Amino acid sequence: MLSVYLLLSMVVGAGIGLLWPEFAQSLAPIGRIFLKLIQSVIAPVLFGALVAGCARGSGLGRLGLRAVLLFEVATSLALLLGWGIVWWLAPGVGVTLRAEPVAAAAPVGFGQVLVNLFPTSIFDAMAKGNVLQIVIFSVLVGIAAQGQERFVRFAESVAAVSYQYIGYVMWLAPAGVAASMAATVGAGGFSVIEGLSAFALAAWLAQGIFIGLIALALWAARIPLGRFAAAVREPFLVALGTTSSAAALPKAMGAMEAFGVRREVVSLALPLGLSFNLCGSTIHLAMATLFVAQAAGIPLTLGQQLMILATLKLTSKGVAGIPRANFVILSSLFTGFGLPLEGLAMLLGVDAVIDMIRTGVNVLGNCAATAILGNDQNARKY
Repeated sequence: MLSVYLLLSMVVGAGIGLLWPEFAQSLAPIGRIFLKLIQSVIAPVLFGALVAGCARGSGLGRLGLRAVLLFEVATSLALLLGWGIVWWLAPGVGVTLRAEPVAAAAPVGFGQVLVNLFPTSIFDAMAKGNVLQIVIFSVLVGIAAQGQERFVRFAESVAAVSYQYIGYVMWLAPAGVAASMAATVGAGGFSVIEGLSAFALAAWLAQGIFIGLIALALWAARIPLGRFAAAVREPFLVALGTTSSAAALPKAMGAMEAFGVRREVVSLALPLGLSFNLCGSTIHLAMATLFVAQAAGIPLTLGQQLMILATLKLTSKGVAGIPRANFVILSSLFTGFGLPLEGLAMLLGVDAVIDMIRTGVNVLGNCAATAILGNDQNARKY
C-alpha cells in the first residue's frame, strides 16, 4: 500500500511543480526534513547489519565458502550491469536536479585516501557520516565477534530497532516525496519527469538482462530450465506481490527442496543469500547512484567510480530484503560521496514501479544459486 501512496505522491508533486513552480520550490524544506530523518539512522543500520552479517558468516564450511564465492561473483556482475546500463543510456543527462549545494572535497593523494578509510574514532565517523569508515569498522568488529553470541545478538537487535525506526519514518515518505518532487520539477521542469521515466525503463531493461544471464548460468550448469521455472514460479510471484525477498523465503525453500536440492544445501544457501546475493537490489543501487550523479551534473573520475562500486559491494550486505532498505543504503553512500540527497526522494517516488521486478530478481537469483550449488557433486563433501 505504501508503494501506491508513494507513486501517487510523485504524481501530485510533479503536477504541483508543473502548475505552480514558485510555490513548489517553497516546499523543499519538507523534503529535507524527511531526508534528515533517514540520515539519522544510517550509522546504526550499517553497524548492526554488517557486524551481524560478518559474524554469522563464519564457520560455514566448504559449502558455505563456495556459496559466498558464487554470490560475490553474481553480485559483482549485477553491480557492473546496473552501472553500465546507466552509463550507456544516460537517463539522468539533461535532468535539472534541484539540490542543496554540496561542498567539493579537496583533492588528496591515493595514500591519503587509504589512510582515510580507517577511523580514529567510530563515534567521530558516525557523527560526520563517513560511510567508508563505518563500514570498515563494522566489518572488522563483525570478524572479531565470531563466536560471541551475546554481542552478535546485540548487533542484530540494533539492526532490528533501526529497521523499525525506518518503518515509522516511511509513514512520512508520501509527504516528503511529494514536496521533493514538486520542488525538483518546479526548478527543472518536464525534463525531470522524462528522466525518471527513462530511468524506470532502463531499470526494467537491466533486470530483464540479468534474468537472461541467470538462465544462461542454469543452462551452463545443465539444470533444466523448464522444470526450474515451474518450481520458482510461486516464490517469484510472492516476491512480486510483497516486494520483500524475506517474505518469499519459506516458499523458496520449499520449492527448491521439491526441485530436488538437498535440504542441508537449501537451509544454508537461501538464508545466506538474503544477505549476500540480492542481485536485483545490487543492480538498482548502481543504477540509482549513477543516475543521480548524472542528474546533478556531477562528473565522477574513474577512481571515484571504483570507490563507489567497492562501497556498494560492502554496504549492500545484510539488508535482509526489507522493502526500501536500498533507500537507506543509498543515503549512506550519497552522504559519504557528496551526492545530493534530494535525488533519493525523487527516485523513491518512481521506486514503486521498479521494486516488484527488483525483488523478483533477488529471489530468482537466490533460487538459481541454490540449484547450482545443489547440482555440484562436491557439495556432498562439505
